[in-house]
Amino acid sequence: MGRQSDDELRAVRGVFRDFAEREIRPIAADLDREGRFPEELFRRVGELGFFGMRYPEPLGAGIGLPAFLAAVEELAWGSLSVAAACTMQALMGTCFVHRHAEGEVRERLLPDMLEGRLKGTICMTEPDAGSDLFAMRTKAVERGGRWFLEGRKTWITSAPVADLFTVFARTGEKELSIFLVEREAEGLRVGKAIDKMGVRASLTSEMSFSDCEALCMLGPKGAGIPALREVLADIRLMTAALALGVGRAALEEALRYAGERRQFGRPIGKFQAIQTYLAEMKTDLRAARSLVEWATDRVCGGEADPSDAAMAKLFASERAASICDKAARVLASYGFATEYPVERYLRDVRFLLIGGGTSEILKINIAKGMLS
Repeated sequence: MGRQSDDELRAVRGVFRDFAEREIRPIAADLDREGRFPEELFRRVGELGFFGMRYPEPLGAGIGLPAFLAAVEELAWGSLSVAAACTMQALMGTCFVHRHAEGEVRERLLPDMLEGRLKGTICMTEPDAGSDLFAMRTKAVERGGRWFLEGRKTWITSAPVADLFTVFARTGEKELSIFLVEREAEGLRVGKAIDKMGVRASLTSEMSFSDCEALCMLGPKGAGIPALREVLADIRLMTAALALGVGRAALEEALRYAGERRQFGRPIGKFQAIQTYLAEMKTDLRAARSLVEWATDRVCGGEADPSDAAMAKLFASERAASICDKAARVLASYGFATEYPVERYLRDVRFLLIGGGTSEILKINIAKGMLS
């Protein structure tokens, strides 16, 4: 995942910004209100090559991490719900299949996954295992050369619509392995979508496995944690890029409203109290972007340590939450109204404080890296 020229980055950003403006933004509020998976938009994002963008040719486009993150930001600027569904497919839902699936499984499934005809997701979180992966209770047992899963997962993004599930399961006392499960597998049950506060068009549900046969193991036995570490920086930088997108959208809406809303005979943007909010929002967004770009450059150059992407994700998500809050304050009563997108941004952005590692866990990991 090498560095790209400014021209390449501008071209990719332009394509996805145009798409977000023309096709995502006009229906973002409807998707949120209805809690409806963006099926048509998902298909169109696949046609733009987003799902295979970060994978090498010939299956993918072979475009590096900076361009991928630029596309992620633009999708999130359009709708964080749509971006969440699409990034699950483009990274966690496909990366382990791309890296570890072999033979007939790879040839049959991966091209359709990278073009969006088959939807994938990752199954890690459990009722009693979130940040603590070794508390995972879902287990896999081998019988006659085949693997069977038993357990429960929760908060699984895209589970209600997914065709393929990348499942982390225990295969030993302190050993996690990765399995691929097809939706039609006997013993797999997907629960109804969880009614969420935000990112409502990115459907999420619980799942259970009862003597459920996996299609295959992805990678060697016990490779779950090492395989996850290989993509953890990408996951965190992707989440940071989502934060940049929704933060930028909130700032733009606050700035537009401050120029149009009049009180005491002049636009509210002329008042210092509003100007203070706008200045803080712009500064936060610029600082977050600089940190994300720095961490991305470090990862692409092979110079990064684990705390680089963690700091970028932590800062960008927290600053995005602050920006959305301040945008709602600028709009005052209208920041509370569904007529304006700011209340949706304020709900959606909470997702980024959890996904990719909670702020609390990231702070602990950063500190451990400093003290080791």
